Amino acid sequence: MLKSIPPILGPDLLYALRAMGHGDEIVIVDANFPAEYLGPEVMRLDGVSATQVLDAVLTLMPLDDFVDAAAIGMAVVGDAAARPPIYGEFETIITRHEPGQGFSTIERFAFYERARTAAAVVQTGEARLYGNIILKKGIIRPAAA
Repeated sequence: MLKSIPPILGPDLLYALRAMGHGDEIVIVDANFPAEYLGPEVMRLDGVSATQVLDAVLTLMPLDDFVDAAAIGMAVVGDAAARPPIYGEFETIITRHEPGQGFSTIERFAFYERARTAAAVVQTGEARLYGNIILKKGIIRPAAA
């Protein structure tokens, strides 16, 4: 155990988060997501929700503020304007950790293609549909002298 680090973040996930550089992406996905054959390393957190993982990851990882969208979900198939309840939870968590950052969505297959290039995929036990989110890592600026 370590101080101030959420206990659901195990050593492999902590390593991935620390090894990522500015602009690298990590994907948090629900239990239905086809993670294993995309290419990136898959870390499983069965029994943990996507919102719990998002909250834990954002306690440590800054989002990229040089891009328009640093937190991207999967749009609802057949109704890109639909807003499943989990999207509101994603937005609340993002705003708590990264004020001013937004949440956007992209089409399902575009989401899969983007996930293929991620540093890692975290497969959760999330049962709610569309519990998938891509996070683009930002920077931590030096303290003013």
